[in-house]
Amino acid sequence: MASTEVDTIDTGWVREDPEAPSARFGWSGTAPRTYAIAAVISGLIMFGMLAGNHVGRVEDIWLIVIGVVLIGYAAFKMRPRKNAWKRA
Repeated sequence: MASTEVDTIDTGWVREDPEAPSARFGWSGTAPRTYAIAAVISGLIMFGMLAGNHVGRVEDIWLIVIGVVLIGYAAFKMRPRKNAWKRA
């Protein structure tokens, strides 16, 4: 009788199906550059929301804090890593 188990590839973090295109071409990693670009765009949108028709300043504080955190995250992700050239 045939086995119903699927062979998997252990890539360190995620176990993947060997028939998946991502496993064959090595696309199993994350996209930190894409996340950083999305964080910068979202942070700029947060700063753009400061020009609104709201009266209270609590909204301004939250928009500024969230925008700074997003742009800080992007700066952290895009900084060069020590010995990154060895992992490639």
